[in-house]
Amino acid sequence: MTITLITGANKGIGFETARQLLARGHVVYVGARDPERGEKAAAALGARFVRLDVTDDASVAAALATVDAAEGRLDVLVNNAGILASETVDGPSALRAFDVNAVGIVRVTEAALPLLRKSANPLVVNVTSSLGSFWAVNNPERVESTLPLPLYAASKAAATMLTVQYAKAHPGIKFNAVEPGATATDMTAAMGIGRPVEESAAVVVPLATLGVDGPTGTFSDENGPLPW
Repeated sequence: MTITLITGANKGIGFETARQLLARGHVVYVGARDPERGEKAAAALGARFVRLDVTDDASVAAALATVDAAEGRLDVLVNNAGILASETVDGPSALRAFDVNAVGIVRVTEAALPLLRKSANPLVVNVTSSLGSFWAVNNPERVESTLPLPLYAASKAAATMLTVQYAKAHPGIKFNAVEPGATATDMTAAMGIGRPVEESAAVVVPLATLGVDGPTGTFSDENGPLPW
């Protein structure tokens, strides 16, 4: 069995990614900061719930300790939790955006590394965004060039760079960043854009099911590698 942990999995892309991986035989841990919502989501999926707030070191440590006690290893980590940070551009908002979208990846990944090293084929997928790509936001043919979201874009650029650096630092573990596509979720509801979560999760799943010869250190969407 493949043991998988997904952060921010009580709704949206995380929830649907969990559903699709469960269908492929994974044992999935739904990570969510709200116990009531997380347990409800896990029950609906037939997954396992673990309380996990990516902004809280103690919560992250406890979540990985729970997985360790039950499974003894972790095969796949999907760092999916994120916020749009679209309201106010100021210091506190910037700290919040980076804490969730970038520092959260560091917290969870560092806590997960000992368990990932026990896997025969450890995979880490960071759900990022092409809004963090200089190429995309400066390309008038791309929708990213029309979306002024400085804190989200900057924090997602950091998430992608973290992916590359982790891949270099840990060659025995595959780290890949994925742009799942504009998706209709709670996060994008005010913008009125996005496609069904089923389509976007289907972009995440291939990187969470790579074979031992799969790539590492990549940044891609459904069409392949993205310029950055």
